Amino acid sequence: MRGTAQSAVALGGGHGLAATLSALRRLHDDLTLDALTAVVTIADNGGSSGRLRGEFGVLPPGDLRMALAALCGDDEWGRTWADVVQHRFAGDGEMRGHVVGNLLIVSLWELMGDHVRALDWMGRLLGAHGRVLPMATTPMDIAARVRGVDGASVSVVRGQVEVATADGVIESVSLEPESPEACVEAVDAILDADWVVLGPGSWFTSVIPHLMVPGLRQALADTEAGLVVVLNLEAQPGETAGFGPADHLGVLFEHAPDLTVHTVLADASCVAPDRAAVERLVASRGARLVVDDLAVPGEPRHDPERLAAAFSRIVDGQAEGR
Repeated sequence: MRGTAQSAVALGGGHGLAATLSALRRLHDDLTLDALTAVVTIADNGGSSGRLRGEFGVLPPGDLRMALAALCGDDEWGRTWADVVQHRFAGDGEMRGHVVGNLLIVSLWELMGDHVRALDWMGRLLGAHGRVLPMATTPMDIAARVRGVDGASVSVVRGQVEVATADGVIESVSLEPESPEACVEAVDAILDADWVVLGPGSWFTSVIPHLMVPGLRQALADTEAGLVVVLNLEAQPGETAGFGPADHLGVLFEHAPDLTVHTVLADASCVAPDRAAVERLVASRGARLVVDDLAVPGEPRHDPERLAAAFSRIVDGQAEGR
């Protein structure tokens, strides 16, 4: 371990960001990281989040809730509150499908009138081992240019759910409004960080959108932090169907050609069939490729302990580029 603790910012949304945060929280707890911040995508328009967004005109709280739950501790308090905020109501009434944490977050937003202050209070309630921030403070939508299955027709699809389930190949994504104002605290966290982690997650709807926010994009260009890109374990049906690791990297670099990457972290078994192409792409950006065993054995999801070990080696400068 390094003699001095460092700070990290993780960008993303949904289950991918939760996996990263669960891993980085372990480094925070062992004092490798003295500060940990999540910057979360806020374009969800489906489920409980979409309903609350439509009714109250607020940011969709779901991905923010998942990030907070991932930062809860492993003690009884943390485990209990993580379960509470993730609890989804059943039944047949109007509450069916709503999530407790979503309702708590929206309640705090209404009471306090300040997105960041309310999320900080939510984090205090949960005993979260880090801070959760939205990437912007105004609701937005994702739009995608999609090439049809016939290979000729092109259409524009709007909405995170619609983009994620688009029938065809996504060529590019954008945000509406086109240049949302970044959360000031998120920008400051990136500029002050030693490490920034991007991915894994839904590539077009949770990862790349951060690069479409001008303030965040500029902060990523200006920061002295090392940027670690974590590749997905597999393609996502609909959104990245047929994509291999090199395809994921390729579209990321197409959307942000000026992005400076320190390390690309990939799972050994997943990157193996695409290894040569990934190595060429990583080398073209002056970055290094770190390959490790990152998945839960037999499952297509990242193991927080294995991911934490890989992050620790990268932060300590012990990970071998290979």
